[in-house]
Amino acid sequence: MAGSNGLLNTLAGGLKSMGLSMGLRAGDILLGLKNSAQIIIANKRSMAGVSIIALYVILAVLAPYTSPYSPYQTDVNSILQPPSLQHLFGTDDAGRDLFSENMYAIWTSLIVGLFATLVTVVVGTVVGLASGYYGGLLDEVLMRVTDFLLIVPPVMLMIVIGALLGSSLVNIILVIGLLSWSPIARVIRSMVLTVKEWPFVEASRAMGAGDKLIMFKHIFPIIAPVVFANSMLSVANAIFSHAALLFLGVGNINDISWGTILHFAYTSGSFTAGYWWYFTPPGIMLLGLVVGFMLLGVGLEETYNPRLRVKQL
Repeated sequence: MAGSNGLLNTLAGGLKSMGLSMGLRAGDILLGLKNSAQIIIANKRSMAGVSIIALYVILAVLAPYTSPYSPYQTDVNSILQPPSLQHLFGTDDAGRDLFSENMYAIWTSLIVGLFATLVTVVVGTVVGLASGYYGGLLDEVLMRVTDFLLIVPPVMLMIVIGALLGSSLVNIILVIGLLSWSPIARVIRSMVLTVKEWPFVEASRAMGAGDKLIMFKHIFPIIAPVVFANSMLSVANAIFSHAALLFLGVGNINDISWGTILHFAYTSGSFTAGYWWYFTPPGIMLLGLVVGFMLLGVGLEETYNPRLRVKQL
């Protein structure tokens, strides 16, 4: 609890330095998050993460202009061709241009990562706030559910539920988001247990403020920076989970994504036949985007929690 107090005091001090008060509104939260630009620039890991993510976004935006072929275009005369000037990343087992496929796959991963994380953050925030603020039986029930999701391998649950719900992209986003909120809920709960005892919260309660007002106007803005940092890690987790599900055959294999490319590379025997250009580019690009969001999340956590800071190279 001492460590939690130190972190919360740091956050409160940071918010005050931004000219904000304990009675923050939604607009104040946005104002506080805008200062993340300065925080990101000051942290090498965050800056590296943002640079990597920005590169991927640029590649995704330019995909329609830089991709020489449609990612769906097949050519039976160019099956499993190695990289060349005509096909920079080579072709797959259907003769599709792998460079075009990998460029368009960026959009799919970003969409899944961001929207699944939105679901994760909303559910995790509500569960964490309610559990930490109300305590008692509600806390026990919510934390047991949280512990279950932390213990059971999430990909296993995603496979089962994803197979039951269907293979649409929306269903996959919901499955990933609804099964990934437990870490954020745990973090929020531990912080709420401390913040709810602070004098300004007690004063608000004494003045007749309702529970929802206290939780979302007074408590949440204090922990918002940490929630934001953890959400970046959730994006990385969502992107990786999506690729893993598609690789295992759960989801719409007609979607252009790195998981789909790796799935067909495996089923076509490219891993053992030595067609390295089929599976190496999507693997590297997937790893790069995941690392980018992880660096951003870890860098923000180091900034908001001095106890996590280490000497940066």
